[in-house]
Amino acid sequence: MPRSSCRASATRGTDSMEPFENPETDTLEAHAALKKVRPSWDEYFMRIAHEVATRSTCPRLAVGAVIVRDKRILTTGYNGSPSGLPHCDDVGCLIRIVDGRESCQRTLHAEQNAIIQAAYHGVSVTGASIYCTHQPCLMCVKMIMNSGIEEVHYAGGYPDPLAMELASEGGLSMVKFAPDEN
Repeated sequence: MPRSSCRASATRGTDSMEPFENPETDTLEAHAALKKVRPSWDEYFMRIAHEVATRSTCPRLAVGAVIVRDKRILTTGYNGSPSGLPHCDDVGCLIRIVDGRESCQRTLHAEQNAIIQAAYHGVSVTGASIYCTHQPCLMCVKMIMNSGIEEVHYAGGYPDPLAMELASEGGLSMVKFAPDEN
C-alpha cells in the first residue's frame, strides 16, 4: 500500500483524528533540519540539569542535577531548603564560613536532593551517572560515591580541589562537560 493512502486511511471513518490537509506533504527536509540540532545524550541530560536548576531557591547559585542510568532519568534535584523550612529567596541565606569560604547552610545541594529523592522513592542509583550544572563539592562527592553512582558530568566549576582529589582517589569518574559543536 502506498504511504500516502496509508496515512489517509488512518483517519477514514473515525472522528478521533482529522486527516492531514495534504497527505502528500514531504517532511523529509524538516526532519533533516531537526536531526542537525538533535543533542547528544550528554548534552540532552545537561540541558535538563540546567532546567532543573531553575527551581533553585537560593539566590547565590542555582544548581541542578539529574541522575541517569541506561539513558533514562531516575531522579532530579536542585539546591534549596529542606521540606517545610523557609527558602533563602524568602528569608535570606544562612551564611557561615566553611573550609575557609562562605557557604549557605540553609540549603541542601542539588546532588544531595537528587540522591535523597532516589532513596525516598526506593530507586537504586547503583551504576548510574549524575549530570550537574556545577562541579560537586567535597560532601556531595562523598555522597555520590557511597550511593553507587559511577560517573559525574559537570558543566561549571566549583572552588573545591579536594573534592576532585577524593573523586580521583576513589575511582569516581569526573567528566567536564563540553557541549557538542554541530
